[in-house]
Amino acid sequence: MTDAAEPSAAEIFAELRPRLIRLAYRMLGSVADAEDVVHDAWLRWLAAERDQVRDPKALLHTIVTRLALNELKSARRRRVSYVGPWLPEPFFDPEEEDATDDLTLPLMIALERLSPLERAAFLLHDVFGLEFDAVSETIGREAATCRKLASRARAHIHAAKPRFVVGNEEGLRLANAFFTATRTGDLAALRAMLAEDVVVYADGGGRVPAPTEPLVGLDAAMERFAGLARLFALHPSRLIRYAIINGLPGFITVENGNVVQTTALHIENERVVAIYVTRNPDKLQNVPGVTGWRN
Repeated sequence: MTDAAEPSAAEIFAELRPRLIRLAYRMLGSVADAEDVVHDAWLRWLAAERDQVRDPKALLHTIVTRLALNELKSARRRRVSYVGPWLPEPFFDPEEEDATDDLTLPLMIALERLSPLERAAFLLHDVFGLEFDAVSETIGREAATCRKLASRARAHIHAAKPRFVVGNEEGLRLANAFFTATRTGDLAALRAMLAEDVVVYADGGGRVPAPTEPLVGLDAAMERFAGLARLFALHPSRLIRYAIINGLPGFITVENGNVVQTTALHIENERVVAIYVTRNPDKLQNVPGVTGWRN
C-alpha cells in the first residue's frame, strides 16, 4: 500500500505547477501555450514510473523545457509573418513568495532575440537556479556548452535590464498620472513624463488598429498621443484597473467601446522610456476583470 504520508502525484504536481507555468511562459511568451505545455507535462507525469523518480522537480523541469523548446520552434515560424511589433502576452504574476524572478517585459523581448537553447539555459540557470549539470540533462547538451549558452544569453539580457528599478507603488502612481494625461489630453503634462528617446510599441497583430512599426522619439510619441486625445474625447476609455503587467506598472482599459488593451510603462529616472500597448485580442483572454477572463 502507498504510505499515507507520501504526497500523491496530483499533490506534487499542484505544488510545482505555478513554477512550471512561469518557466513555460518565459520560454514561449504566451499564457495559453504555457498552459498547454504544462497540461502535456501533467499527462506525461501521470504516465511516468514515479516510484523510480528521485527528484520530481528536476523531471518536470525537463519535461516542460523540452516541450517548450518544441513549441518554440513552431511559434518562431509563426512570428515571421506577424503583423506589427510582437509583444509577449500580458502576464499578471501570482502573488507568491517564490515568484522572485525579475523578467520584466523588456527582458522578455530580449529573450525573443536568443536562440531557443540560449533561452532555456539562461532561464533554467539564472532565473530558476538549476546547476549546469542539471541544465545539461534537461536540454541535452554538455555542461560546458550550457555555460556558454547562458553566458551569451546573459550578455544580451544585461543590455536590456532596467538600470533603475522603480518600486511598484511609485510605478503605479506614475501610471495613474500617465493615464490621466493621455485621456484628458493634457499634452504638456504628458510631455513632461516622457524621455526624449521614448519608444512606443503597439501589438495589434493585424486584428485591431495599431501602428505597424514602433514610434521612436518624443516627437513621434507626442504626435501619436495628440491624435489619440481627440479619439478619447469622442470615445472615453473605460479604466478596468491599474496593475503590474509583466513586471511593469500599467493599466487595463477598454477602448472605443469594446477593444480591450493593456498598457505597460518602462520607467527610469521618473521618465517613461518605453510604452508597451497590447491590443491583439488573441493575447487578452487572461486579463483579470474583463469578460473572457479565465481564472
